[in-house]
Amino acid sequence: MSTRSRALLLGAMAATAALTLSACGNGGTSGGGGNTNFVTGKDGIDTVAEGHRTAAPDLSGKTIDGRTLDVADYKGKVVVINVWGSWCSPCRAEAPYFASVSKEYAGKGVQFVGINTRDTSTGSAVAFEKQNGIDYPSLYDPTGKLMLRFKKGTLNPQAIPSTLVLDRQGKVAARSLAALSEENLLKMLKPVVAEK
Repeated sequence: MSTRSRALLLGAMAATAALTLSACGNGGTSGGGGNTNFVTGKDGIDTVAEGHRTAAPDLSGKTIDGRTLDVADYKGKVVVINVWGSWCSPCRAEAPYFASVSKEYAGKGVQFVGINTRDTSTGSAVAFEKQNGIDYPSLYDPTGKLMLRFKKGTLNPQAIPSTLVLDRQGKVAARSLAALSEENLLKMLKPVVAEK
């Protein structure tokens, strides 16, 4: 075996080992630093106990219909934040569940907010919401800047779709980095709604 072949083989083995080790995290760290104090359930939902949560960053800006929205204005309510794109197949699959649950919880101190990302215009985003019966507001974030406001090492949205549940103080209580069924959406939401 030549020196060049041996070097390539060793490099490939090192990369494989690094990927294997990084896929075997023990939970509790997210984004490469810090203990986030979260527990990941078998359903992929991360939860944080009261007293160990961190505040969501400033999530404000223009909505897909041109209005101004600041998630901080909903303090005192439980807020469900769903990061989505009209181009995203898993987002399309979960949209009916978000529409249904948002209507079911509308008068119960819960506010849903979407963050539309990577759509190059609002037209496709507005059509997506209309087609899926979504009537809650969605911030327009074509470049993903709102997602980047979450500090490294916090429970943050790292995929599309991602869903966060904020408690009544505006702190992140739960997160999912995958499309949700109605059952799993309610599994994230109900415990936070039950908190007093």
